[in-house]
Amino acid sequence: MKQNEKGLMQWEKDFLISVTILIIATIIAHIFFYQTAHNINVPMIYTLATFFISRYTKGYGWGIVSSLLSVIFINWRFTFPYFKINFMIDGYPMTFLGILVIAIITNMTTTSLNREKEAAVKREKELAKLNEYNKQINELQIEKEKEKMRSNLLRAISHDLRTPLTGMIGASSTYLEAKDQLDEEAKDQLVMGIKEDANWLLNMVENLLSITRIQSNGSDTQPHVKKVPEPLEEVVSEAIQRYHKRYPDSELKVKIPEDFLMVPMDPTLIEQVIMNLLENAWVHAGTRGPIELDIKEEEKNVVFYVRDHGVGIEPERIAQIFDGCAGAIDHESRKGMGIGLSICKSIVMAHQGDVYARNYEDGAEFSFSLPMDEEELTEEEKL
Repeated sequence: MKQNEKGLMQWEKDFLISVTILIIATIIAHIFFYQTAHNINVPMIYTLATFFISRYTKGYGWGIVSSLLSVIFINWRFTFPYFKINFMIDGYPMTFLGILVIAIITNMTTTSLNREKEAAVKREKELAKLNEYNKQINELQIEKEKEKMRSNLLRAISHDLRTPLTGMIGASSTYLEAKDQLDEEAKDQLVMGIKEDANWLLNMVENLLSITRIQSNGSDTQPHVKKVPEPLEEVVSEAIQRYHKRYPDSELKVKIPEDFLMVPMDPTLIEQVIMNLLENAWVHAGTRGPIELDIKEEEKNVVFYVRDHGVGIEPERIAQIFDGCAGAIDHESRKGMGIGLSICKSIVMAHQGDVYARNYEDGAEFSFSLPMDEEELTEEEKL
């Protein structure tokens, strides 16, 4: 029913448009006819009217009907003998047959263009709907990835909390219950173990606090950080000082580019990433060989490589090593770096960089990249 009403309204609209344009054409034709006393321009006026009717109405019908009516009206009103229809005048049939053909061709061409325009508009609307649908799918995938990251983070936190807390509770209980039977060296070892576990927990808290600096943009779909150009050498130096303070016995070999580089970053977070990867190499290498920190400028990125000379990474763990609980091997009770590696990935991804892990010759290699492109700066810094 609604479709019929819509069709009737369109018919009435097209009828009014056609009648109005033909009336206007007739008025203009009379003006030219009386001013020039001949009908040379009249056929062109009605041809132009037919063009406008075809342009602003639906389908072929109105343009064709207006072409026929125009030819008949020109013969009746503007061709001698006036106010009579006579198609047998010498030369008239071919002349007005040409006018009719031109008018019909113009009408069909115009109508075809209108239909192509409508089809293009329809395709554009469908494309907009498809883009919206893809956007919704993308948002769902991002939300799923964020949920996965939260789950991995909670799993890593639970693992990394349990081990040092268990150690601290065990050491303190042993100290309190058997302190009269323990010599000073044993007591010192228990206290030293509690101190190491407390430092470990402090490091984990620093990692968790670093996550709070990662934000979401206006659309809440892409994590990001507030970046400013920072001297690469200063940021690396601060991270190395923190590392040596915590692990004074570790041997570290550092290579950085000779050129002075200003890298867009959040320096506190990148220091944390470097610290986490160096600590991971020291704790999990399985040897006390030197650790290498090699920084290179590659195309439009600065890439950080951390290598150890230890036991390497089990091949089946490489693909998920940044997803959390990286230090939990079967029933291993030592403290892991699962949360540290997971946070490294979150920080680097928020900088629009990439992070990788692989076995390297006689050890493991962890690397991450930071883009040097100034367009990666936040809008706040640009302003």
